[in-house]
Amino acid sequence: MQLTVEGTTVGIVGGGQLGRMLGEAAAPLGIDLVVSDPTPDAPAAPVTTEQIVGAFDDESTIQELAKRADYLTFEIELADPDALERVREETGTPVHPKPETLRTIQDKLVQKRRLSEAGIPVPAYRAVDSADQLREALEELGYPAMLKAREGGYDGRGNVPVETPSDVSAAFDAINGPAMVEEFVDFERELAVMACQGDGEVDTFPVTETIHEAEILRQMISPPRTTTSVRERAKEIALAVLDVLDGRGVFGIELFETPDGEILLNEIAPRPHNSGHWTIEGCHTSQFEQHLRAVTGQPLGTTERRCPTASGNILGDVDTRQPAKLCDVESILAQDRAALHWYGKGEVYNLRKMGHVTLPGTDDVALDSLLDMLDACLSPLTFTDEA
Repeated sequence: MQLTVEGTTVGIVGGGQLGRMLGEAAAPLGIDLVVSDPTPDAPAAPVTTEQIVGAFDDESTIQELAKRADYLTFEIELADPDALERVREETGTPVHPKPETLRTIQDKLVQKRRLSEAGIPVPAYRAVDSADQLREALEELGYPAMLKAREGGYDGRGNVPVETPSDVSAAFDAINGPAMVEEFVDFERELAVMACQGDGEVDTFPVTETIHEAEILRQMISPPRTTTSVRERAKEIALAVLDVLDGRGVFGIELFETPDGEILLNEIAPRPHNSGHWTIEGCHTSQFEQHLRAVTGQPLGTTERRCPTASGNILGDVDTRQPAKLCDVESILAQDRAALHWYGKGEVYNLRKMGHVTLPGTDDVALDSLLDMLDACLSPLTFTDEA
């Protein structure tokens, strides 16, 4: 069958910042995007063909999306895999990544078991359904440890550190549902790989170092400040993960590098991911273009990095929810090479991801210096207009 791009429509469950950046990548390819999102005038709406207002897991909304699309995908794990599967069967509209993959990844315990059974190295973990079970598990795993909600957690939400036995009851109450506990990984750094699965081909974007604070991703830099052998091992594990996942698309794979250079898998996102935003300016093909190429069955683009690249999130710095007004953007616009990406969210609250800044570097600039230059762009930004 001859592949064509122009005239193709992709339906996306979710119309947040990922949908917005997918829309920006789709236009040059001649692909139309239709998104569904419960928030009217969602961030993706201005750069896509149409928005259907409806819940992420509402089957009638997904049915309506499928009627308008040649392919379906999702930019948020709150999509319902059962509804996606039924819609796929009833309408014949392909869904990528496949609903089976979303079902596996939505439950962190199921995800960890599947990866462990495939021989992929993961931190030691246990399922826990009560505070007593958590105490028993920690007698084996030791303190500190990380308690995680099995479903629904993101951006640090649903993760509760357990430092001592006296923290057990409060930690389990905070999760308030099915959970798993993982051993504490004393990592050297956190890494990420955006892995791509197309129609009979696989690839990975260059390995990225991710810098978190309070469980929130703050900055990314590629190449990472680690050895070639660690980078190769991270890529090897990312490709092994693709063997476990069904369907086409881009997958965000988060990893730990231990002090002795070993790599452990942390979590997977079955979609473009914050840790790959730098690819828009930093690679010849962005993760968003690559996802669209993969979902529509087109050949994958090159994942070659153009240059060393750093990126940082613009996070809400306000105490109460308020209209979003970003101030002091001159710090970004005055910096050579810096690129501002504003997500178009109408309201800001503390630590909400409102945009990001990418700063491509040059081979003669040290990675630490590139991060310092990025800090100089980000640090003056504020959502509090004191003028």
